[in-house]
Amino acid sequence: MGLMRQVVVAFVLLGAFGIQQASARFLVPHRAVYDLTLERASERSGITSIVGRMVYEFEGTACEGYTTNFRYVTRINTADDSRLSDVQTSTFEDGAGKTFSFVTKSFIDQNLDTEVKGTATHGADGISVKLVKPDKADLNLRQAWFPTQHLVELLGKAERGENFYETNLFDGSDKADRAMTTSVVVGKRKEVTADDPEYSALGELKHDSYWPVTIAYFDTSGDKASGMLPVYSIALKLHENGVTRDLLMDYGDYALKGKLVNLSLFDPHRGQCSQ
Repeated sequence: MGLMRQVVVAFVLLGAFGIQQASARFLVPHRAVYDLTLERASERSGITSIVGRMVYEFEGTACEGYTTNFRYVTRINTADDSRLSDVQTSTFEDGAGKTFSFVTKSFIDQNLDTEVKGTATHGADGISVKLVKPDKADLNLRQAWFPTQHLVELLGKAERGENFYETNLFDGSDKADRAMTTSVVVGKRKEVTADDPEYSALGELKHDSYWPVTIAYFDTSGDKASGMLPVYSIALKLHENGVTRDLLMDYGDYALKGKLVNLSLFDPHRGQCSQ
């Protein structure tokens, strides 16, 4: 799995909710900082340790559209090598979830390794993707949803007590040439307690409740057998305002833990449409 998808997976929460209904939900503009550590690694992975930090910033409204910026820096150590990876992603999604633009730059040891840039638009029969980098290309993909509407749908499902659903996602990760199929499991709503490992970082959210969520991602664009097992999965805690935390990102041969260490909630009026 490409490194860029490892970054995007931490924040892509999806569904197939109606666009007009989903647009009305309030999502709080915020900046979240996570410390990354290696949870486990198989002998086959060759990884001895991983440490890093991820910073995610979300802003916008259903009227103006939504902007996300995040940076994902990790030091990956093996028995023979040490590598510094720095992935920087910016996206914009219009409030109706019809268009999505994305750019991701990946640096290895401070040298630019890859850059993916393009736009995607919903049509009657699927998604039209126009890539600018690494090479110009026009792609037609199956129908899928973009990240912010995915998050809104998940919150709607959770509030209605729906525990399981499947849908498709396009997030512009990897080569931006495919949509993923996802299976989402939502647990029962829970209250934050004082012994929560992220309690001190939650600030105003210390008195909130959250849902435990697990999402498995499948690549069904190739042969049937390869799509039967997930490419990766993520477990997390989801608050009703869209903040995610306590991330466990499982890539098969290894898994990373993302612990929330700092959370800044911006002016709540920045997340509302002006009248």
